[in-house]
Amino acid sequence: MSVTVRVPAKVNVQLAVGAARPDGFHDLANVFLAVGLYDEVTVTPADGLRITCSGPDAHQVPLDASNLAARAALALAARHGIPADVHLHIAKDIPVAGGMAGGSADGAGALLACDALWGLGSSRRELLDICAELGSDVPFSLLGGAALGTGRGELLEPLPVGGSFHWVFALADGGLSTPAVYGEFDRLTAGTEVPAPVASPSLLAALRDGDAVGLAATVVNDLQPAALSLFPGLARTLAVGAEAGALASLVSGSGPTTAFLAKSAEGAEAVAAALLASGTCRAARVTSGPAPGATVV
Repeated sequence: MSVTVRVPAKVNVQLAVGAARPDGFHDLANVFLAVGLYDEVTVTPADGLRITCSGPDAHQVPLDASNLAARAALALAARHGIPADVHLHIAKDIPVAGGMAGGSADGAGALLACDALWGLGSSRRELLDICAELGSDVPFSLLGGAALGTGRGELLEPLPVGGSFHWVFALADGGLSTPAVYGEFDRLTAGTEVPAPVASPSLLAALRDGDAVGLAATVVNDLQPAALSLFPGLARTLAVGAEAGALASLVSGSGPTTAFLAKSAEGAEAVAAALLASGTCRAARVTSGPAPGATVV
């Protein structure tokens, strides 16, 4: 017997970042949109906890207890007083270390899959509580769709979306550490007044109305200057996408994946072709959002 869960990547259409808190985290106004790039997590009974991984860049995925999928299985088992005797296999398609919450997706996928395998019947609230303990982006990976994340991103308010938005994601050679990007944000903003993060009403209205032009006018990522400081080559990738007709070009989350909002599916294909021809990225992926959250398949 095994259970497989499919779980999506995300793009932050708004990532407003406040000053560092005493606990080292930052308050956020984080508007998540799930997009149709997926990892699949399959869980099978085993004699102990084991984790394997396949797919693009699988060699970069840790196969020990630091992996969020393993941590999710251990947390759920501990809560119910049972052993985490399970083989977790992750089939990767979300970019690794790319700012698209691939690790968080695997954590949410493993949590839902283990809950089903072990017949625990946990409520959505219980699962979201465990997700929040695992990491700031993990609850949204479970929820999917679109949501406003506040606190450090784990407090979610689902958002209405009135249509489908077409995206291209350019994958960079190399990765960026999320803690390093936040550290660079702190360095770049040192000595300045960092405003409290607030969701943009215009952006939320554009999402609600399915208005790609309105969304493009309001997307923003406060971590982008820090990501560009650490990975200057991303500026050229962003420029190529804009020149190819993207409505908006931005770093996805903490990067180094870059995201391009297109007018249509055909426009997205044209942007992807231009990005590949430019040699500024190693791959370009075309998809759309919103996408459903973690789902048993």
